[in-house]
Amino acid sequence: MSLIRLYISLLGLLLLSSLGYANADKDADADRDEIEYLLNLPLESLFDVEITTASKHAEDINDTPATVFVITQQQIRQRRYTSLVDLLQDLPGVDVHRNTRASTYHTISLRGHLNNYRFLILQDGVRIEPAAGDIVPVAENFPLYHVKQVEIIYGPAAALYGADAFAGVINLITEDGKTLNTTEASLSYGTDNYSYFSARAGVALQDDVDLVVGAHLHSADMSPLHELYPNDFTKVDATTFDGRVKIPAAERENYQGPVSSHSTFAKLNITQHLTLGFQQSFFRNLTSIGYLPKATLYREDGQLNTEINTVYGRWHHDLGDKLSSETLLDYNQYEVLPASKYLNIITDFEDDGYQYSKSSKKGLEQQFTYLFSDDQTLIAGFSYGSYYSLPAPDLPNPFIVGVAPEQQNHYYPNTDDSLPIVFFDSHYTNQAAYLQLQSRWLDKFSTTFGMRYDHNSEYGSTWNPRLGFVYRIQPKTIVKLLYGEAFRAPTTAEGVITFGAFTGEQNAQGEYISGYFHSPNFNLQPEKAHNLEFNFSHAFHERLQMNFGTYYAEVDNKISFAYLDKPVQFIPGGFIESSGQLQNLGTETHYGLDLSLSYQREFGSIMGNFWGSYSYIDGSVQNSSDDPEMDLPYVAKHKLKLGSTFSYRNYFLTSQLYYIGKTNTGLKNDNTDDPSDLQQAPDYFLMHLHFGANDILPKLSAYVDILNVLDSRYYNAAGFGSSNSMFTQMPQQGRSIMFSLGYRF
Repeated sequence: MSLIRLYISLLGLLLLSSLGYANADKDADADRDEIEYLLNLPLESLFDVEITTASKHAEDINDTPATVFVITQQQIRQRRYTSLVDLLQDLPGVDVHRNTRASTYHTISLRGHLNNYRFLILQDGVRIEPAAGDIVPVAENFPLYHVKQVEIIYGPAAALYGADAFAGVINLITEDGKTLNTTEASLSYGTDNYSYFSARAGVALQDDVDLVVGAHLHSADMSPLHELYPNDFTKVDATTFDGRVKIPAAERENYQGPVSSHSTFAKLNITQHLTLGFQQSFFRNLTSIGYLPKATLYREDGQLNTEINTVYGRWHHDLGDKLSSETLLDYNQYEVLPASKYLNIITDFEDDGYQYSKSSKKGLEQQFTYLFSDDQTLIAGFSYGSYYSLPAPDLPNPFIVGVAPEQQNHYYPNTDDSLPIVFFDSHYTNQAAYLQLQSRWLDKFSTTFGMRYDHNSEYGSTWNPRLGFVYRIQPKTIVKLLYGEAFRAPTTAEGVITFGAFTGEQNAQGEYISGYFHSPNFNLQPEKAHNLEFNFSHAFHERLQMNFGTYYAEVDNKISFAYLDKPVQFIPGGFIESSGQLQNLGTETHYGLDLSLSYQREFGSIMGNFWGSYSYIDGSVQNSSDDPEMDLPYVAKHKLKLGSTFSYRNYFLTSQLYYIGKTNTGLKNDNTDDPSDLQQAPDYFLMHLHFGANDILPKLSAYVDILNVLDSRYYNAAGFGSSNSMFTQMPQQGRSIMFSLGYRF
């Protein structure tokens, strides 16, 4: 509780100093215009904000059939959100466990739905994460330097967006070149060799043509965790599963965790009808993230390199006073680059754990919007997507890009180069049609009905409905009752990825023997979610607003791992003694509530903006009907998030405080006979401070960010399955300080 007292004391000191300054400055009239401007800035749940994400057309935030949070550019800058993960950490119902797993880097869940493959990330309405559903880190590779507004939709949205709009949709909305009409650049340096550069420029090329471009570049070494947490990073022998010491403890390396990212962005508007866009992002992290010292090598060449490229063209045309058309063509490509590899106990600490993956999508979507009247809107559309996916298994050498998988000449280790590695790639298509009708029956009452049909050449057909009832008890008191269904498509990797090892021995038939191999399953079906939600929004007055939501969700056909009674012999010339695969076995339940408040007040010439949320999440996971139910992993049942921004003239001070309760990890507790009992990471408090001065010199701004102000030692939930090679409680960063300069040309 000492941290809460410190937080309140800091706020109190700032308030007292602001009131003292106000009394000394009787002539505050000069600041009134600026104060009024700040007072009128939108809050997250501000009434009468126009959004586009929830229903694929512009509408009042109160009419949309979903729980929505809107984060403005002003808030992004004053709260110093550098990337999407920073913003998500402040939202109710979101758990962010940083630096916990190599494949995702951060572990993120939205209302208990784990990781980014259960929510969509869009930019200007176009998917910019892997379109084939591949898992990708959500970190600095999704920057916010070029974003004017972020719209976050909670709950299933498959009725409009199709696959993977399972737990929510996040839309990063960028400015047009004509609106921006300047060049901005920012440069940051900080502790642990942190550096970050971003720049964007917008220009009106002609009266009806404008262009905006941008880029960012980032790198950091991360904190020396072996110094901050010596008991967690004690040097031990690197010993293989069969007991061979590959590297003695005395020769072991220190912990390191460098990361880097970069991105580029461009959007060209050609008249009000045609928009062309491009987004590229890259992220690099070490594959040793989350592994115990005994199970990995903290070497910089053991890295995961992921890249996403998206290009699109959108044509909007009014076909009459009531009918409009929008056509979207997009291409999305995701790749785990060939230099990626693991250096851990699975590879016997050798340089033969190379990774490669590639997926792509070519898509066409046509949507029509028809206005029957001011009170009725009909949306109808169809889409077609052609997909390709190649998730390569573990490779002893780098994948050769441009060479067909069967011509790679990769062989399973310990088979005397006689067993070629088996690759499974996939070409598939998806066709969809959707319809949504929004009707206002009375001034106070409106309904939404939507339905989408998808047919996938891999797993067949799915139907996903959406129902919404919105009632305005008063102009500033809104009640919503929402029901929706969604599906998460199984990725090609989940269906066909294989891994295992051969012993080098042969049986009587001359087949090489493997003790275990993870086998493919070509019959995986989508996971299915059913979600019921009640939402209540109320403005006590123009400066104090509340949003309350409670929800219940069930997930069927959950994809879970199972050992097989009869091993699958899928490698010619090999004999597999045991195998397992992913199957549609499990179920999940999620229920909880989110309460958030936003408040604004002026103290003389100082503007105060306060926000906070409390979230409760509970539920269970059952991996199969024969398994016991377990609590949701990577979810803290109780989360309290508080923040404040004080602004005076061109200066601001933002503080953030988090209390994250005890959190279930992904590993079972070995100290109990109950197999459903998961290990837990301890609760913790965390505080950040940000100070900014805009235009301290003409066009020059400066910022100071202090993360983990009190230099707390805390842990995030980690681990998965039953492995004893992973941290269950991943040590986190110490205090870090960043200094930034921004300039408008």
